[in-house]
Amino acid sequence: MYLENKTLDFITLLDVGEIYSRLLDHRPIIQGEIRYFIKEFEEKRGLREVRVLENLKTMICETNDQTLPTCEQVMRDNLNEAFKRLQAANDKIHRLQQREQEERKVQTDTLMAGEKQHLAHWEVFMKDQHSKRAEVDEEHRKAMERLKEQYAEMEKDLAKYASF
Repeated sequence: MYLENKTLDFITLLDVGEIYSRLLDHRPIIQGEIRYFIKEFEEKRGLREVRVLENLKTMICETNDQTLPTCEQVMRDNLNEAFKRLQAANDKIHRLQQREQEERKVQTDTLMAGEKQHLAHWEVFMKDQHSKRAEVDEEHRKAMERLKEQYAEMEKDLAKYASF
């Protein structure tokens, strides 16, 4: 009986599992639906992607055949013109720099000549000052000698009168 109950329980369990799977387990149906949806999606998507790729191919061919050569020609023309303008600007700047250097050289030469002239005038001035100082010193020495002689005579005269 125990064995019979176990077998009956096992059979009942199998029956319950089968009933559960038929009533509540929808996995096989859902999996079939998912496979069908994926197949449809891939077919539609594949056709759409083929059309997109064909459109891209035609656009690339048109670009390579028409737009690219036109762009290259315009670019070359504009680059040549820009290069000519840059060359002209470079030449102008070079000329300006040369003029500036020449003007600086002239200014430097003028300043140097002026400085030499000022030095020459300074030397002449200093020599004049030296000679004038010598003259003033000589006059001062002579005046001192005259004063000494005068004071010496005045002392002699005073000594003559002091003896009275």
